[in-house]
Amino acid sequence: MLFNSYYFILIFLPIVFSVYFMLNKFKRYRWAQVFLVLASLFFYGYYNWYYLGIICSSILINYIISNRMMIYRGGVYDKNRKFFLIVGLVFNIGILLLFKYTNFFIDNINVIFGTDIFVEQIVLPLGISFYTFQQIAFLADVYRGELGEERIDFVDYAEFVSFFPQLIAGPIVSHDLIPQFKDLSKRSIDYDNVARGLVLFTIGLFKKVIIADTFAQAVAWGFSNIPSMNSIEAFIVMISYTFQIYFDFSGYSDMAIGLAGLFNIKLPVNFDSPYKSYDIIEFWQRWHMTLTGFLHKYIYIPLGGNRKGVIRTYINIFIVFLISGFWHGANWTFVLWGIIHGIANILNRIFKKQWDKLHPAFKWGCTFLFINVTWLIFRADSIAQAGQIIAKVFSMNFGEINLELKAAVSLIEFEVILHDFAKNNFIYVFVIVSLFLVMNLRPYYEKNFKPNILNMFGCLVLFVWTVLSLAGRTEFIYFGF
Repeated sequence: MLFNSYYFILIFLPIVFSVYFMLNKFKRYRWAQVFLVLASLFFYGYYNWYYLGIICSSILINYIISNRMMIYRGGVYDKNRKFFLIVGLVFNIGILLLFKYTNFFIDNINVIFGTDIFVEQIVLPLGISFYTFQQIAFLADVYRGELGEERIDFVDYAEFVSFFPQLIAGPIVSHDLIPQFKDLSKRSIDYDNVARGLVLFTIGLFKKVIIADTFAQAVAWGFSNIPSMNSIEAFIVMISYTFQIYFDFSGYSDMAIGLAGLFNIKLPVNFDSPYKSYDIIEFWQRWHMTLTGFLHKYIYIPLGGNRKGVIRTYINIFIVFLISGFWHGANWTFVLWGIIHGIANILNRIFKKQWDKLHPAFKWGCTFLFINVTWLIFRADSIAQAGQIIAKVFSMNFGEINLELKAAVSLIEFEVILHDFAKNNFIYVFVIVSLFLVMNLRPYYEKNFKPNILNMFGCLVLFVWTVLSLAGRTEFIYFGF
């Protein structure tokens, strides 16, 4: 089920919110939890019921493994606990390899060895990378004893994994979420949280439907017309994808955090104005922060972090980014994207003193250009296609912008009011306004939100505008990961 759908906004969310808090009001706390778990599974299965068996099996098996690890705690039982951790890792990584990478591996084996192995195209379960990483983190935390002596109840665990606001595309959460579900003080409606949550949900919805989906049309046109594009058109397509992926994914994260707030649950921040970054290190401290945190805690630190010398530190960084690229998808473009970012991160560290002496505008410009170019690799269907469109960007072949590209970046609301101006110039205005938004607006969590008439009116206008535009809704980019 999509957040940006009439069914979710007008039917699912009001029903789930009302029934959940009604059950809690009558002190049916366990029923309320079970209801929220079942509602979350319905939300997940609505997209494709085939996925339900996979996620339910994953939840059950991971719970059993973590439960056994809690029994074998300390002393002679340490080896048993480690055994179950390995079993859990093999199971979860195996699930990812099976559903996400089988066809990729078979295709590459056929190319390399000239074989003709055939495997039916395996359907990728929605959000499998997110809920699998979340459960891997849980198992690692249990192994380290971070959950204390208390055993985790199955319903608490199922709610932790399946909570619908963050189930499909994050943010990736830790076991710290479980005490929030168990806290009975959070089981009654908090109208301040409701107001804040609705505003944040509306902002995220606006980012996705009005901004990201508009840029998506230009990106789709560009990647379908690479041979005929000139440099200006290729540049517009490039920056359109840069804005599309940011407003799409940060919009989802805003919606997830806002929806969780309706239920008095606080999810971690996932974005912190990443396009303001002055270097690649800073970019990864601001972009998809929960994934960065996961990779740092559960891969970089166990590899040795920066504790084993400079060379080993750089190797560890490279491995982390290689895994990050591979995690994003079964395509060599993602692997190359991860490798390039890993090398850039290492070079940034090696030459950090020299880099810091440069003018801030130059540092930002180079960083932003690097991010734009590497996003083209991320978006491309193949490395060859990525090379073609990057070559177009830097070909210095200037010319007029195709009318089809101008028409792709358009909003009917403005065309009705501004007529020919909107058709001919809206694309420039839209890019400039989007750049202004990512560079000048502070992240919502930094603001001291106070419900008032102005906030209510602004939120209402954005909400109505966005809901009326849902007819052409699209999936979120990160649903595929």
